[in-house]
Amino acid sequence: MSAKTFAEKVLGGVAGSIVFRQPDIVLSHDNTSSIYKTFRKMNGEKIVIPDRLLVVLDHNAPPTSAALATQYQFIRDMVKDQGIKMFYDAGKGICHQIMSYHARPGMIIVGSDSHTCTAGAFNALAAGIDRTETAGIWKRGETWFRVPGSIKITLYGKLPEGVFAKDLSLWIIGMIGSAGANYMSIEYHGPGVKTLSISERMTLANLASEMGAKNAVFPPDEILASFYGEKEIRGIWADEGAHYVRELEIRLDELYPLVAAPHQVDNVHALAEVAGTPLNEGLIGTCTNGRLDDLQLAARYIDGKKVKEGFQLLVAPASRKIYLEAMKDGTIETLVEAGANILSPSCGPCLGTGQGIPADGYNVISTANRNFLGRMGNKNASIYLASPAAVAVSAVAGVITDPRPHPGHETFPYRHEPSPTLTIPEGENRRMNGVWNYKEVNDLNTDQMFAGNLTYNVLSSDPQAILPHLFAGFDPGFSKNVKPGDIIIAGENFGCGSSREHPSVGLAYAGVQAVIVKSVNRIFFRSAVNQGLVLIVQPDAVEAYQPGDKVSVQLDNGTLLIGSKTFSFAPLPDKLMEIIHKKGLVNWMKKEE
Repeated sequence: MSAKTFAEKVLGGVAGSIVFRQPDIVLSHDNTSSIYKTFRKMNGEKIVIPDRLLVVLDHNAPPTSAALATQYQFIRDMVKDQGIKMFYDAGKGICHQIMSYHARPGMIIVGSDSHTCTAGAFNALAAGIDRTETAGIWKRGETWFRVPGSIKITLYGKLPEGVFAKDLSLWIIGMIGSAGANYMSIEYHGPGVKTLSISERMTLANLASEMGAKNAVFPPDEILASFYGEKEIRGIWADEGAHYVRELEIRLDELYPLVAAPHQVDNVHALAEVAGTPLNEGLIGTCTNGRLDDLQLAARYIDGKKVKEGFQLLVAPASRKIYLEAMKDGTIETLVEAGANILSPSCGPCLGTGQGIPADGYNVISTANRNFLGRMGNKNASIYLASPAAVAVSAVAGVITDPRPHPGHETFPYRHEPSPTLTIPEGENRRMNGVWNYKEVNDLNTDQMFAGNLTYNVLSSDPQAILPHLFAGFDPGFSKNVKPGDIIIAGENFGCGSSREHPSVGLAYAGVQAVIVKSVNRIFFRSAVNQGLVLIVQPDAVEAYQPGDKVSVQLDNGTLLIGSKTFSFAPLPDKLMEIIHKKGLVNWMKKEE
């Protein structure tokens, strides 16, 4: 029997194959209300696996409007009615931190949030899905997985003083790019892994999403056993000699502090290259770096100092448990005395749905995982991503500052030139012959397609309400001019970012015939299938397209006509083609009855 990767073992198939499996845990959060409405559209009544559902209210906690508060109450009532026991109300914590109470080695975990991959720290296969797919699991109990190819990252040595897991994560993202691990499973190997705590592993697994990966995973070693309070632990790990798409080696002792500069996560620089950049606001927290050791680290670097006058430092613990622990050991007191504002455990500041929205022109330094334009709720602000230590010392200085006692003068050796921040003027129409020409647009993210601060005010189960906001972040004329039968041509890494399904729901509702791209984010691809939206990856066809060309899609035989040229593409597996032909998973589920 041939050697297998972790993903091949857990999912029971070879890389590239499609398998159907029942997840061990199905996560949802504030989007549970929208998921339930979609579940009902599927004629769902009783959830078939209520004991496997984990529901956490965290993205708008506490609610910032009467409408959101009403949604929260709806979820509370629904959870009680459906017999869901794993429920955490507002203020208990961020869903990916709460997951640490439930994840176990070898589990299959899915969640309607792109950072579900955080649970890979616990030797689980954890991946993000969209709301419609989650509703389908509620009704059917299983979902489809494409078994991913795998990337092996071997770590040696130990991180030096002033360098942290966040810096290692940014190093990898900066090295391979935001789409460098698209649809891949990342395995962390080597002696350096044993120097990383579970909290640090959660940071690394969390940021796998920003590399385009399906999941990231760590071995079931003595560090994990100690986390569970056990002498040894049984889990699943790759065989010696397994096949990897790519293998990387990193010496931890050679790393140094990094930042991701606006407005893309792979726009990575040595902190020394941007040191001195003026700042107005800082955020310590989120599912990436809101754990106790992160807060303690920030407190250690800021102890006895004061936040610079006029600078706003926000701290959001990842859970109530962490908040209490940080109060008991004096961490919170240190941060408050320095001038920090302590917020309720919540996701709000990260995506701009709660407190801490920056002002126009602000530069923000954050421990979060995304820095897209408008990510924190204001497209006129700029976000830098860094470690908790870097945020703490920068808050005191009021400029980007190196946390090391002896700052260096490094230059990051890899460069991914950020895609131009495209804003198409109101009057400019990119549509010709029914084709929308975005072929030069790379890294078009879901925040640009549908603003994050609208996510819970406009439900994905209400496509009519989505349409006026569709693509508004970069092409305000799209929603007014899109017509049934239109085709979209776009560049690399289309649909990167969150698991927000609003864009695919809106495009399908608008009657878009097909989206043709050079490459696509994994979760967006799944979301397109679930909405019956045809999404074709054919880079040569995109390159060949010229404004005014007629474009024709022949789905059943996998043929594209671009002007006078013909291109082929691989057809979807039969089950997924059925979903496309039924105009989405909701209709397919009804057909299955």
